[in-house]
Amino acid sequence: MMITVQEAHTLIRQSLAPLGTEELQLDQIQGKVLARDITAPFSLPRFTNAAMDGFALKWDDIVTATDDFPVRLQVTQSIPAGTLSTLPVTSGCCAEIMTGAPMPEGADTVVAFEQTSGFGSDSVDVFKTPKYGANVRYCGEEITGGEMLFRKGELLSPSEIAVLASFGFASVVVHRKPKVSIVTVGDEVCMPGEEVSGAQIYNSNRFMLEAACRSVGVEPAGLHHAPDDRVALREALALALAECDVLITAGGISTGEYDFVQQELSALGVTKQFWNVAQKPGKPLYFGSTPEGKAVFSLPGNPVSALVCFVEYCIPALNILQEHPEINSFKAILAELFPTDKKRHRFLSGKVWSEHGKLLCKVSPKVESHMITSLAGSNCLVEAEPSSVPLPAGSEVTCTMLPWAMLS
Repeated sequence: MMITVQEAHTLIRQSLAPLGTEELQLDQIQGKVLARDITAPFSLPRFTNAAMDGFALKWDDIVTATDDFPVRLQVTQSIPAGTLSTLPVTSGCCAEIMTGAPMPEGADTVVAFEQTSGFGSDSVDVFKTPKYGANVRYCGEEITGGEMLFRKGELLSPSEIAVLASFGFASVVVHRKPKVSIVTVGDEVCMPGEEVSGAQIYNSNRFMLEAACRSVGVEPAGLHHAPDDRVALREALALALAECDVLITAGGISTGEYDFVQQELSALGVTKQFWNVAQKPGKPLYFGSTPEGKAVFSLPGNPVSALVCFVEYCIPALNILQEHPEINSFKAILAELFPTDKKRHRFLSGKVWSEHGKLLCKVSPKVESHMITSLAGSNCLVEAEPSSVPLPAGSEVTCTMLPWAMLS
């Protein structure tokens, strides 16, 4: 029975559960999803400090300073970063201070050393009067202690990791990242670098899906290929299932005489949740699950169909397993006609860009599922509901960013 795109998403959501959590060191959390809220254990900055190299002083002492009539102050101390001052700054005096060093008691302003006669003397001439409190970073001006830093569900990038390190976190609890195995199928397929002959074709699906997994931060646990032989296929599927949380296959899922994937998955204990979705491309999409909760996606062999299904279904599934609520879909305006399908939800690779404050998009001129070059240069999928007439330019459509692409 053929189901709708929306029904397929519902069945996938109902069949999956998060994989659980683990505590990892900071050098292991890049690309992982935070599992617990994190609050600031202290204020940031933790103490009031100098924003640049210069002199910490009382602003009232230098309010009249100019190039022609500089103000001379006595230098009573030097404060490098990481050192606390024990000597207050009094009127007529100042302290040499380095960037990040704590402000001494009594000082309220820092004058950059470029606006003075410089370091290395018992006294200094100040030639400029900055505003009161200039070049001072105040305790807690960025974050106050107890304030929320990150909420669970956030994807951890180098930026978040830098913040965590700044607050002294050596490790955090994250959702376990899914292990994915990929199995490509077909006698006709050979590896790039080998010489093709007769009716052979190169295995583009393996490398496309491998790269697509890495684009969402998942390193494939296993890469396999099986010929159109039931015994060899079952062995490859069994091996792949044993090493993963999510199995993705490509090819052998239709109704051809040599399409054995469904039967062999069933023999291995996989329960079919659906097969055949009212979409173009990618109609023969299979989704199943094992008693242990492993997910199985069997994608069509056509590379464009396989990539559409990966972006539309596999990526959301990987996010569900990590409790990551990321949504990459948005609305844009068609700059050119969209060739809809009368009966099926249509996905086409395309390009979205910003122009005069609006998001515009257009689809690739190559629309057939075997035309792999249509993917090159695309940065999104553009989709439309079934319709007996094409969508004209100016229509609003839904787009989904390809995770490896950039908005123009």
